[in-house]
Amino acid sequence: MPNPSRLRAAALTATAVALSALLAGCGGGSQEDDDGDLWGQELHWKDCGAPSEAEGGGSAPSPLPDGDAWQCATMKAPLDWDAPEGATIGLALIRAEASGAPDRRIGSLVFNFGGPGGSGVTTLPAFGQDYAKLRTRYDLVSFDPRGVGRSDPVECLDDEQLDTYFQQDATPDDQAERTALVANTEKFNAACEKNSKKILPHVRTTDAARDMDLMRQVLGDEKLHYFGISYGTELGGVYAHLFPKHVGRAVFDAVVDPTQTSEQSSLGQAKGFQLALDNFAEDCVSKTEDCPVGDTAEDVKARIARLLKDLDRKPIPGIFPRELTETAANGGIAQALYSKDFWEYLTEGLEQAYDGDGRVLMVLSDSLNGRNEDGEYSNITAANVAINCADDKPRYDTAYVQGKLPQFRDASPLFGAYLAWSMVGCTDWPVAGAADHPDVSAPGAPPILVIGNTGDPATPYEGAGRMVDALGKGVGVELTYKGQGHGSYDSKNRCVQNAVHGYLLDGKVPAADTVCS
Repeated sequence: MPNPSRLRAAALTATAVALSALLAGCGGGSQEDDDGDLWGQELHWKDCGAPSEAEGGGSAPSPLPDGDAWQCATMKAPLDWDAPEGATIGLALIRAEASGAPDRRIGSLVFNFGGPGGSGVTTLPAFGQDYAKLRTRYDLVSFDPRGVGRSDPVECLDDEQLDTYFQQDATPDDQAERTALVANTEKFNAACEKNSKKILPHVRTTDAARDMDLMRQVLGDEKLHYFGISYGTELGGVYAHLFPKHVGRAVFDAVVDPTQTSEQSSLGQAKGFQLALDNFAEDCVSKTEDCPVGDTAEDVKARIARLLKDLDRKPIPGIFPRELTETAANGGIAQALYSKDFWEYLTEGLEQAYDGDGRVLMVLSDSLNGRNEDGEYSNITAANVAINCADDKPRYDTAYVQGKLPQFRDASPLFGAYLAWSMVGCTDWPVAGAADHPDVSAPGAPPILVIGNTGDPATPYEGAGRMVDALGKGVGVELTYKGQGHGSYDSKNRCVQNAVHGYLLDGKVPAADTVCS
């Protein structure tokens, strides 16, 4: 079962490809020794190959619109930043060189797309065209953070075991189901320790932030210009705290609330996904044609609740030989709420599920869990749990979660129990958590553009204002987007994009409290 923060990531491109069909890399790894100066190392860029299974598999990235190839390289970094002269690991990088005139080039623009646990090496080319304007003055760069994809990936259960793991009942109703949930969690965590013991203590967000400062220097940039999305905003905030004088032009989009514990984050997500579900239901019944999944917004939500209750008793056929369980349907619905563009798939999936066909909701659930059409899983779940459990100090047992269930169910009748029970994921994790919440205070840093979306399910809007306050006076500049879905820039809203382009390309900081709709 995913850690609460697992719901920060959304592999929507792969989902679209799989649903369309249904409804009609580069090097990395460990290095035991390092013969040179890490800060003076030279990157050897070459055309990217196909992604590894841990990165999600598939084909090598297609050429850029102008015919240029995506280039990949491996950067060495210390395994243990407290012993930087010791063993090293290889971090997988990808870039598209700037397309504009050389004298207009600003430097590299480094992306982190969230998770934690998402592969930047696969995500950047999937969305690369969305950032074409930014490429006119920057090399677009992303990477697989340590523990992710090709960067010494955390490995836990194998593909067959993960199929079973994701079929479990993640919202237990009695003692037998609670016992089974705990046993499955312990099995998952024990497999992570057995297969990835060396890397587990070294995947904290502070480690990734130090990697980014090394990356900045190896790329030849005086400042780190940065675009962080979802968990990438937390990583960017931690970077700004550790290296405020090294921050260049930075944008945080879909902002994680840095003031919350993992419990508070889970409760906030319950409210956020419920809001998104409310908005989906209202949108469906407001169409000129009849909504196929309910007559009123309340009817839409009531029918979904009945579906999940029925699936808890008796799953329906999904993608053979797997069945659509309550847990899989819950995850599939959550995945579709990440983007308004996917509401049509949610409608289709619900309509089919009411007729006993769970394939569409299962494709959505598979995407959330990092499973491709070949039955192979990326390591996004393993990395997500490892990073979150290494970061988050609190540990919650079943008795504590049971006591919190009424509060979570009040926040969301649909998602509350699912997110509450996900808090047990770190209970017996072999590495102690670092802190209650990240420190992102960054006195002396230049302005950072912080964008909050009022309809964001995974990183609720209030987190943007709290990030601004936590960064400190004169650092965070808040922009509000009155929209739907996870994030703002990729909504294609012209007001949001103009603000981002004005800052990243021309250094023009938008007025504080700008509102786009």
